Amino acid sequence: MFKRFRRNRINPVLRDMLQETHVRKEDFIYPLFIKAGVNIKEEISSMPGVFQISLDKLEDEINDIKRLGLKSIILFGIPKVKDSVGSDALCEHGIIAEAVRKIKSFAPDIFVVTDLCFCEYTDHGHCGILDIKNQTVDNDKTLEISAKQALVHAKAGVDMIAPSGMMDGVIETLREALDANGYENLPIMSYSTKFASAYYGPFRDVAESAPSFGDRKSYQMNPANLREAIAESIEDEMQGADILMVKPALAYLDVIRKIKDTTSLPMAVYNVSGEYAMLKAAAKAGVIDYERILMETMIAFKRAGADIIISYHAKEVAKLLNGESL
Repeated sequence: MFKRFRRNRINPVLRDMLQETHVRKEDFIYPLFIKAGVNIKEEISSMPGVFQISLDKLEDEINDIKRLGLKSIILFGIPKVKDSVGSDALCEHGIIAEAVRKIKSFAPDIFVVTDLCFCEYTDHGHCGILDIKNQTVDNDKTLEISAKQALVHAKAGVDMIAPSGMMDGVIETLREALDANGYENLPIMSYSTKFASAYYGPFRDVAESAPSFGDRKSYQMNPANLREAIAESIEDEMQGADILMVKPALAYLDVIRKIKDTTSLPMAVYNVSGEYAMLKAAAKAGVIDYERILMETMIAFKRAGADIIISYHAKEVAKLLNGESL
């Protein structure tokens, strides 16, 4: 009787050589939350280890990120003043434009991505200009200001923009605006499949962006719809996206794989705040081996098809890959 060689069980060196999926520091984008003001480094209670920081604290934070071997960040802004249209996001001296310029002045090698949305900048917490009659966001008016926001970021020197508002037609709108103004080589990472998820809760604490009324179900996706998720990503690919994204990640591994197998573009996943907070809470309760669970989760994202992982765990993963303890 033929006896199969158990190649993965005999020698640990051979086991490692035959490993199919790998996690690298280069796979990660680390989120940073930039808050207007000075001398601010405030930890978020629902997301231990995640901070709001002011512009004057940026250099120390970036130096720490570089020391760990991470190469990319994504910026979210928390302005001093919010209004109905998110004016800070449209200003060349707004919090994100200032942050991009500052980072590029002392760390030009860091790849800077900017979240392009309005929920952090509006006094109502929704992702664009309101349609009062229908109690939702006016898609077409929001497209107009999204193009303006993209140009503000481009002029500041950003390396990639990532529109997260899930407005219909946003990729085409941004691509046309960027190309027409000489930024045809600036890539767009689309939040192409962003679900109306309960996993976002802690993010709204750190970004101070909870909706003042209703929810975002009218412009984010139904978590039950796989075929629609694939169609949304295909549509963004056709409109000119350079990278697609699934958000959240952990409960949507099947969606990641289906889109990866259906489209030709690189795939990003957003390992969101609720996923992060759950692991932190389980670790605090002493019910998991935190380091092993953390790395197993990252491997799952890569195995499902992720090329890029946006994660609040990125610094921890980098430490583990460097052989450091948490």
